[in-house]
Order: sequence, then structure tokens, then C-alpha cells
Amino acid sequence: DAQLDLLPYYTCCLTELGCGERSYPEAQAWQASVSGGIRAYASVRGAIDDEQQVKGYFTLSGKALVHNAANLAELMNTTFTQLRLDEYPKIRELMAQKLARKQQGITGSGHGLAMMAASSHYSPAALLSERQQGLQSIARLKQLDATLDDDQALQQLAQQLAELHQLLLVAPRHFLTVAEPARRDEIDRTLEQCWQPLATEFAFEAFSLAPVRESVKQVWGTNTQVNFCAKAYATVTVEHADAAALTVLGEFLRNGFLHRAIREQGGAYGSGASQDSSSACFRFFSYRDPRIEETLSDFDQSVSWLLESEHAPSRLEEAVLGVVSSIDKPGSPAGEAKQAYHSALFGRTPAQRQQFRARVLMLSLDDLQRVARCYLKDQPASVAIITDPKQADMLAQQGYQLFKI
Repeated sequence: DAQLDLLPYYTCCLTELGCGERSYPEAQAWQASVSGGIRAYASVRGAIDDEQQVKGYFTLSGKALVHNAANLAELMNTTFTQLRLDEYPKIRELMAQKLARKQQGITGSGHGLAMMAASSHYSPAALLSERQQGLQSIARLKQLDATLDDDQALQQLAQQLAELHQLLLVAPRHFLTVAEPARRDEIDRTLEQCWQPLATEFAFEAFSLAPVRESVKQVWGTNTQVNFCAKAYATVTVEHADAAALTVLGEFLRNGFLHRAIREQGGAYGSGASQDSSSACFRFFSYRDPRIEETLSDFDQSVSWLLESEHAPSRLEEAVLGVVSSIDKPGSPAGEAKQAYHSALFGRTPAQRQQFRARVLMLSLDDLQRVARCYLKDQPASVAIITDPKQADMLAQQGYQLFKI
């Protein structure tokens, strides 16, 4: 668990520190001379038919002009296999920069942070995302940063990152190259020469996460003059037949009710709803909102509006087209290749995607009302609110779990 919390710090440091004989300024100059940049990140997702079963991958990626393909391979290999974790002042600087970015981003992405908190206990991957990227991660990094002016604490962090690095060095590797077909064999040979096979004596055990499926009621107090509200309900994974109707339901509620009630009448900058099939939950949100309790009530009223009002067929068509357009949205050739590759690692294939699309096109208004009754109407929900410290204290007296950052 401690290493999982350190993983975002590791990915932050990996491409910013020195490698081999190069110091971090020299490594940065090397990156700029042969590539368009390299980056490192970790991704964890639930299975398409069970949100409690997760897979995770650490990814190091880069891009370069084709005549620099060999240089890029060498750069990425040296960066990963010869990482320098002895540049303590740079590690200290990176942690301070990361904390500043996170704190400054609260009011800009508060709705996303609130949704992450509200859905955090509906799946293992969602809980890990909250720990590594959400409000919890800000509080944890703030505590860590306060200790790092002590040289011993800083060296201890570097040692912990080194231990994590050693685990990743012996993990099984997958390679993806995207380039012109004529250069494929050449690039494959370069990779084989640059990345030697792993020694077989190392035993590798893929990580797993403990199951979790429960509701939360949280309020986060921070330096803000506006509120961010989120409410989440347990639903289903993408492979379930109801996932398509829940996805369209988010568009339907946003277009038909939430925008008018929360933005136009309530004064918030934005609002919406969406199905998060990877965590098997449905989430409402408001953005830069002057209200709290009234907005939470509007989330509930949107479901009543769906079930009790007459709706023109064009509303359903609009919502379906919104979902289909996001499925069919074209990307760059390289972007689509990378997306297809990473999706396949998590069991999300083109055939599964087309099946989901077909289900979307077959939906009726009755389907939307059925899933709303089943998963949203009078069902237990998770709530997360980001607000100022004074209102946070008041909500804590009403039963909310209180956090401050």
C-alpha cells in the first residue's frame, strides 16, 4: 500500500532526474535533442465484467522523428534502467512543484475531484485513483512535503523510490512501436538490441487490490469561494447489458434537466451526469456552484423528471447521438493505434466496442426509465462536496466525514 502511494511520485521523477552518467540538466538536454519528449505513468482499470478484478500497467512512452528511432530507444532504456535517485535537491523541487500544481488545480478541476471522491469506494481502481490522484493524494503529499526539508526524510523518500524502481525493473515487458510499415523491421531490431531479455530467476507477482463496494459521505474544506458537489450510485460494468442505457442516461439528464436547473437557475458554472463503467457507478456533478443542498436535491429531481414527465423522441435521439459521436470520434493514426493497444491490455477490444455501440443505437426511452428506477431512484448514494472550511464544519455536524486540505 505504501508503494502504491509512492507510485505517482516515482512516475513524476523518472523522466525528470538524471540517468547513467548524466545529471538531470544533461538528461533533459538529451531528451530535447533526440525526441519530442518522454513520459511515465501508471494505469489501473477494472475488468469489463467485474469492477473488483483489476489489472495495472506502468508505461514509459516517447516520440521522435523516424531517423531518431534508435536514439529514442537508447534514451528510454537508459532513463529507465539507469535512473539516478541520488539527486536529492531535484527530488525535493519536484515534490514541491507537484504539490503546488495539485493545490492550484483544486478550483479548476474541483468537479472531477469531487466525483473521484464520491465514487472512490465503489471499486478498487476508483479507490486507488482517489489515493493517487484525488483529494486524498493532495492531503498526503502536503504532509510529505512538510517533512522533506529534513535531509534524512528526503533521503528516505529517495530510498523508497529506489525500492519501487527495482520492482518495476523486473516486471514483464510489452513493447509497442508506431511507425511507417517500411521501418518496422529496423525498429524491431533496434529494440531487441537495446532492451535485453529479463533474467528468468526473478519471480514476478502481479499486484492486486482488495475488493471494496460501499457508499461514502464526505466533505472537503479548502480555500475556495465556490462549491463542487458530486453524487454517485452503484451500477454496472461496461459488459453488462444496462451499461449502454446508463451511458445515454447521463447525456439525457444533462441536456434535459441538469443544465437548466443547476447552471441557468442555480448559478453554477456547469453540471452533468455520466456513467463510469470502469468503476461501475453513475455520477452527478456540479462545477463552481454557489449552492450545495439545493444542487443535491436537483440531482434527485432530475430522476423524478425523467420518470414522471413526457419526453419528445428528439431528446432521446440527441442523447444517443452524443454518445455515438464520442465512440466514433476519430483520432490521429498514431493516437488510435496506441488507444487500441492499451485498451486490448485491459480486455477492451474493437468487437466489444462495436457491441456497446449497437446497444446504444437500440435504446428506447423505456430503457432509460428502467435503469433509472433500478439504479438511481431511492437507492443509496455516495456524496462528496468541496467547499470552504466554515461550510465544511457545518456539514460535518450533519453527518459528513470531514477532511481539510
